[in-house]
Amino acid sequence: MEGLSESLEDYLEAILELQREHNVARVKDIAGKLGVISGTVTTALRTLADRGLINYKPYSFITLTPKGEKIAKEVLRRHTVIKDFLQCVLLLEEQKAEENACRMEHAMDKIAINRLVQFIDYVYKCPRAGEDWISNFNSYFTRNKIAEAQCPECLEACLKRYRGKCDE
Repeated sequence: MEGLSESLEDYLEAILELQREHNVARVKDIAGKLGVISGTVTTALRTLADRGLINYKPYSFITLTPKGEKIAKEVLRRHTVIKDFLQCVLLLEEQKAEENACRMEHAMDKIAINRLVQFIDYVYKCPRAGEDWISNFNSYFTRNKIAEAQCPECLEACLKRYRGKCDE
């Protein structure tokens, strides 16, 4: 998001997740979630409060303002989309997908992330792609070759799905 460092975006994301779990966030919970000390959290919270993104007073609960919530939801959306793609389509282990998504979510702009979301949606919905396409890619990844013997069956299944959607 404009003018926010990766670190501040991570704080907003953590606060959103804690709010969803507990309705509010506390300094010690944020510190635990992000693996930092409380003093570091306090400094970041002051910055976020000064920008009108959180409601914060020392020794009290922390909540997102509507503006902060909007930004946090966008950061979380980017993270989730990228992690799911890395884990489910590219077959990265969950921890590796998480680590990479955390770095990538800050590097990609809104246009790129929206395009990625559209691509993933396309892959799942297109009758020429869908679950078969992902499954075949997974097979290609693990064996480093296309299972050509299955191509006629795959094409026939795609056509049936396509015709079924056209009849609706």
